[in-house]
Amino acid sequence: MFIKIVVVLTLIVIVGSLLSALFFLSKDKTGGNRTVRALTIRIGLSIILFILLLIAGKFGLIGHPL
Repeated sequence: MFIKIVVVLTLIVIVGSLLSALFFLSKDKTGGNRTVRALTIRIGLSIILFILLLIAGKFGLIGHPL
């Protein structure tokens, strides 16, 4: 159950980072690095989530539903 909560929370943070990048892209006309930073965070979290799912599958924390 813990792994499901972690996955859902991580996905929410990833979507939030993507939305903040969209906001910075549309509102920030000075050419700042905030959009790039938000997208970098999103990519990093996606990679961490993928590795977490691989590890959880290896140790049997997640499995196939009936």
